[in-house]
Amino acid sequence: MTTREYAIQCIKDEADALLELIPQIDEQFDKAVEMILNCKGKVIVTGVGKSGHIGAKIAATFSSTGTPSFFINPLDVFHGDLGVMTKDDVVLAISNSGQTDELLRFIPMVLHMQIPIIGISGNPQSLLAKYSTCHINVSVKKEACPLNLAPTSSTTATLAMGDALAVALIEKRNFQPQDFAQFHPGGELGKRLLTTAQDVMLTENMPVIPPEMHLGEAIILVSKGKLGLGVAEKDGRIVGLITDGDIRRAMEKWQAEFFDHTVSDIMTTKPKTVTPQTTITEIQRIMNKYKIHTVLVVSDDNRLLGVVDHYSAALMNNG
Repeated sequence: MTTREYAIQCIKDEADALLELIPQIDEQFDKAVEMILNCKGKVIVTGVGKSGHIGAKIAATFSSTGTPSFFINPLDVFHGDLGVMTKDDVVLAISNSGQTDELLRFIPMVLHMQIPIIGISGNPQSLLAKYSTCHINVSVKKEACPLNLAPTSSTTATLAMGDALAVALIEKRNFQPQDFAQFHPGGELGKRLLTTAQDVMLTENMPVIPPEMHLGEAIILVSKGKLGLGVAEKDGRIVGLITDGDIRRAMEKWQAEFFDHTVSDIMTTKPKTVTPQTTITEIQRIMNKYKIHTVLVVSDDNRLLGVVDHYSAALMNNG
C-alpha cells in the first residue's frame, strides 16, 4: 500500500467506528443529558493520557455552549484539586478500558462526596461502568492503527460522543447564536455574531431620490452615491429602491424612451431592510438568500438610517 492508501484506510476505519456508535446511543445517553441539564454546579471532566486530551476538548466544548465545565487530571486530585468539587457538580469520567488505575483511585472520592458520575468507556463490564450513575458505551471493533494498539478509532469515537452530548444539550437548552457569541467575545465567531448593522452601516452621502425623478437625473445621483443604488423616499419614508442593474435593464428595454420614464417605473417597492440591531451574520444570510449586495437599515417608521453593502459586511467578518 502507498502512504495515501494507508491514510485513506485510516479515515475509513475511523468513519466506520463512528457509524457503529449509533446503535450504542440508548437510554443511558438520555440519562446523561438529563443529569447535565439538572446539574446546578459544574461538569467536571476527567481522564488519563489520550482520554484526558479528549476530555479537555469535551470540557471546552461544553463551556462554550452553555454548560459550565472544566477538565481535571485525576492525578492532580491527590494534590489539592479535590477542593474545587461540590455536591452540585457532575463528573464525566473517560477511560477506553474503563479499568485505568489512576482514574479508578479517583472514583471513591467522588462517590464519598455523593457526586453523580457519567462514565464513558468502551467496556460496559468495566469497574468504571459499574460505579457510574450512568454509562455511555463507545466501544469500537478495532483501532485504525495497523497494530491495533495506538488509540485512534477509540479516541475519535469518544470525541464524537462528547460532541453528541454537547449538541443534545444545545438543543435542550435552546442555545442561540447570540448566546454562543457571549462565550466567544474575542474571537472571529464572537465578532461576527455580536457585530450589528449599526456598527458597519454607511450613513454619509446617502443617494436619496424622489420617485417622480426622471431616470436621466437619477443616474447622476446613483453614480455620486458610489453604492450602485438609489433610495426612493416620499415624505421622509422609503417607498422604493433602484440599482444600477435596474437602470441598465431599463435602458436596454426602452432605449430612446428611457429618459421619459421616472424612478417609480423601475423601482423595487419592497426592498430588503434590516434594523440597526440586525447582526452581520443575519445580514449575510439575507444577502445570500436573495442574491443581493445591499440592504437598507431602517427605523421603526421606515426611515432610512444607513446602508450595509456586501463589502462592509465582509470586511467586518474578515477583519
